[in-house]
This record gives sequence, structure tokens and C-alpha cells, in this order.
Amino acid sequence: MSWTRGLIVALAVGALLGGSAGCASSEAHERKGEVSASPVGKVLDDTDEEGRHYREIGKKDAPQVAIEVQPASGGAWDVRLTVRHFRFSPPGVRPVALAGRGTARLYLDGHALTRLRTPDYRLPGRLVPRGTHHVTARLYADDQTVWTVDGKPVESTADITASGTEEPPNPASGTKESPGTEGTPSSASTG
Repeated sequence: MSWTRGLIVALAVGALLGGSAGCASSEAHERKGEVSASPVGKVLDDTDEEGRHYREIGKKDAPQVAIEVQPASGGAWDVRLTVRHFRFSPPGVRPVALAGRGTARLYLDGHALTRLRTPDYRLPGRLVPRGTHHVTARLYADDQTVWTVDGKPVESTADITASGTEEPPNPASGTKESPGTEGTPSSASTG
């Protein structure tokens, strides 16, 4: 009986040591923001406007993004992204495509503005001239490939309209222009 008990104890100790070593290894990777997994999806020949390749993934659990843009003080615009099945990567992560991880790029009328690692951004009013504009958020993997589903980038666009004074005030009439009226937003909608 003692040899059986010894064998059971040896197996239990081995299982505990092997299990805890595996957990410690996994926790270490999570702490560093690195996951030991191979890249996901299939890199396509198609590219975005800046030459970054598309990375095709299936619809199931694919990342999603929605954008909302609201007027803010001083003629600025508050941009808020809502993501699903996606986490923003912190600076300094390895440039490897991992499922549901990466950054968002913000575009104004098709021109790149900034790369986002958080869901909030203040768009300066000086960048939004009078008129209607399209603000687009597109999701990218950490290797800078574009997340795509069915060949289309994972993105969302909001239309905003900025307005200003129609004409400068006439000094002879005695009217004064209200401060901050030039380039102030009039409405925002999401799309």
C-alpha cells in the first residue's frame, strides 16, 4: 500500500508543478500584453489608401466598431468609438496580428488624421472647415493590416456639418460678432 500511496503523491505533485508552471507562463504573457498565438486571418492582395494590406477574417467574433461624433466647446468635436470583440493595444506591443486586438485609425474625408489606442478623441475644430464632412474609424491589427470581413474594412463613418458666419460684420452698423462663431459646429449625425 505504501508504494501505491507514494505513486499517487508523485503523480499529484507532478500535476501540481506542471499545472502551476503552465499558469505562471500564461500569466507572464498576459502581463506583457503578448499572447503566444499565431497570426489570424488571411492577408489579401487588396490594400487601403495608404498601402496597408487587408486581413480577412470570418464574421463570427469579428471585431466591430461604431462611431459617434458630437460638437464640443470651442468648435471642436468629441469622437467616441464603441468596439465589440476588439481591444485597443497599448504602445510598444509586438507587430503581430492577434484576434480582436489592434488600433483604430481616424479619417476625415478620406485623409488620415491619427491612430487611436483609446475609444475617445477630441477633433480640433480648425481641422474641420465649413461644410459637411465624413469622419471614419477603421480597425487595424498590430501589424498594421486592416481587419476586413467579406473583403470590406471593419469601419464606421459619421457625417458632421460645421458652419460659420455667412459674412463678416459691417463695422458701420454697430453690430459685433459673437466670439467663437467662426467654424462652430451646427449638427452631427452618425452613420
